Amino acid sequence: MSSFFEPSAQLTDKGVLAMLQAAIDMASAMGQPQCIVVVDQSGVVLGSFRMQGSRFLSLKSALAKARTAASINAPSTAIPEHARLLISGATQGEVTGLKGGLPIRFGGVLVGGIGIGSGSGDQDEEVARAALHAIGADPASSS
Repeated sequence: MSSFFEPSAQLTDKGVLAMLQAAIDMASAMGQPQCIVVVDQSGVVLGSFRMQGSRFLSLKSALAKARTAASINAPSTAIPEHARLLISGATQGEVTGLKGGLPIRFGGVLVGGIGIGSGSGDQDEEVARAALHAIGADPASSS
């Protein structure tokens, strides 16, 4: 094998759609419309959905949550409290410490992040966990 490349894992279209559907189903079951964003490990959007009745600005926070989780390979809440405002400002809101962003990993390998927004932080994270479960991703550890 060459030292110039390494094999990597990535989400399939089918996996992204399964995550979106599982998130929609969980949000519907709890009666809280949500904004859902799935990104790859580089923060590129693979899928996004804004449920009818969700707050449209929550789509921005869901994207920031997904990108944060993918960037740090940890829940978005892992951003230290004392650094949240500064890092959000320094990245024009691209990084957040809000609850609802989780990394997507298989066998410990990071493949992306999911961000949920429009409910409470606990609701957002519950919906994100349902999406991870739907594709058999590693369960996210709490921060």
